[in-house]
Amino acid sequence: MNFNLSQIPDRALKPRTYGLTMIMDKGLSVEEARNFLSAAHPHIDLIKLGFGTAYVTPNLREKIDLYQSYDIPVYFGGTLFEAFAIRNQFQDYIEICKDYGIKYMEVSDGSISIPHAEKCGYIEKLTKYGTVLSEVGSKDATHIIPPYKWIELMKAELEAGASYVIAEAREAGNVGIYRGTGEVREGLVQEILTQIPQQKIIWEAPQKAQQLYFLELIDCNVNLGNIAPTEIISLEAMRIGLRGDTFHLYLNKENA
Repeated sequence: MNFNLSQIPDRALKPRTYGLTMIMDKGLSVEEARNFLSAAHPHIDLIKLGFGTAYVTPNLREKIDLYQSYDIPVYFGGTLFEAFAIRNQFQDYIEICKDYGIKYMEVSDGSISIPHAEKCGYIEKLTKYGTVLSEVGSKDATHIIPPYKWIELMKAELEAGASYVIAEAREAGNVGIYRGTGEVREGLVQEILTQIPQQKIIWEAPQKAQQLYFLELIDCNVNLGNIAPTEIISLEAMRIGLRGDTFHLYLNKENA
């Protein structure tokens, strides 16, 4: 860091297996990507090319190469996986990942219906090619999954070989683990945590209030995803108590 401050919580060091910050790139240009990396790369653990944007992104290979030059894993959004799966092009998806040097793969069923045994089969097959992130939860706000089912799905997908399960929220943070207003479904989250290790869950949390909730509930090393590129530095400051929302979290009582 740039100077010494006491009472700063210990952040896991890169390359991290927990305390992850996953960034969502929804269509940055190569130059925009280069600029945000120059400022924030020490705080980025994963970069997702959101939904199916990789299909229409100009200079895709150049951008992926840029991210990988910083030793940051980049992967295609789960919606792209679903687009290949529903067209019976799963093998094509594998070949594209190989071609672009993609070593992380997201398996999701938020937009299409995949029998769960089949989803776990996809996870198991993809573990032969890299690290699998498995997203749980629907993008349909009317499809409410009860807590016991979230737990059942997450357990099965971790057992199938997923390294992490992602708790669905979309890029807006208004479905899945959140209500339409963006408010956290606290009972759901806390019940999930009784059965699933928090280090294995990436909570999609695009809104500041959502990030704050998980920092207060777990700690500075909670895994957070769908973070906007412009929010990386401010999130890292909030993680360690250097933003007003978390300023008193780590201070000794005599300093509070």
